[in-house]
Amino acid sequence: MSGDRAVELAADIDARLPQTQCTRCGYAGCAPYAAAIAAGEAEIDRCPPGGVATIAALAQLLGRAPLPLNPACGAEGPPRVAVIDEARCIGCAKCLAPCPVDAIVGAPKHLHAVLEERCTGCELCLPPCPVDCIVMQPAPPSHRNRPELNRARTAAHRARTAALAAERAREIAAKKALAGRTVATPVDGGSPR
Repeated sequence: MSGDRAVELAADIDARLPQTQCTRCGYAGCAPYAAAIAAGEAEIDRCPPGGVATIAALAQLLGRAPLPLNPACGAEGPPRVAVIDEARCIGCAKCLAPCPVDAIVGAPKHLHAVLEERCTGCELCLPPCPVDCIVMQPAPPSHRNRPELNRARTAAHRARTAALAAERAREIAAKKALAGRTVATPVDGGSPR
């Protein structure tokens, strides 16, 4: 398969994934999983949030037989959203960065909250929480997954975190450059040599 066709196929596959960015498939998000499927490096059975419907859509697109969901990736279930227990949240901000759609808002040393309508239920906020104040609860009936919106939010999240990382790298480089400068001090009280 040509490089252009592989990119097109990966985009077609990605368009059928739920865009929860949960990483349960073993890849860093929906797009890398789609690329792996397109390259023949992954099966179509690794997406618990998409479940049977996504497997069927991928099988139809690729002209393959549907497979059962790989149990090593998790189980299909009803949509869930993260909820932060306000009484236990210490404002550590460790849950903010892992959220792939910026559904958690807050600042260090302040209470955090989940924007329920943005939460994809990915569960990536759970492991970094040092006080286990985040729980997953069934999504309300009005909640629905919005793959296109999730994809855009993920792109914005990645752009924002990349910009922050680049800014931090520039700050560190400037500090190192400043620390590396040697200031000539006159030995005899005269001007520097």
